[in-house]
Amino acid sequence: MKITIKRSDFDKIYEHALSLRPDEACGLVAGKQAADGSRTIEKVYLLTNTDHTSEHFTIDPREHLNAVKDMRANGITPLGNWHSHPASPSRPSEEDKRLANDSLASYLILSLEKKGEPVLNAFHIEGPEDNRTVRKEELIIVEG
Repeated sequence: MKITIKRSDFDKIYEHALSLRPDEACGLVAGKQAADGSRTIEKVYLLTNTDHTSEHFTIDPREHLNAVKDMRANGITPLGNWHSHPASPSRPSEEDKRLANDSLASYLILSLEKKGEPVLNAFHIEGPEDNRTVRKEELIIVEG
């Protein structure tokens, strides 16, 4: 699957994640999905990690609900979530895989492991909890 994100939205995620480091930052992504399955992110939501830790995240439920209401009001579709890994690579941790309960979602992970070199990847995660399949998705950053 191919996912497109604007440079300005990438920068928004990156700056937010830097501001919350060493804790993980998190949020949602929404936009449009084409008939061929490709996705275009049109809006990024910066939400609160209620766990306030560097090892995992929980999205604030009220903020999550407000984001979904905003998506509906703007005619866009929930596409998935994003979170940062302040000191580890841009790949799903065992906990990320265990908690990935939406097989339709894209899971974006921003690594801040190397100073000044953020790495954003997208993943599709599905299957039974004890045997999740992880597939890297093609992520394209476009100007805008």
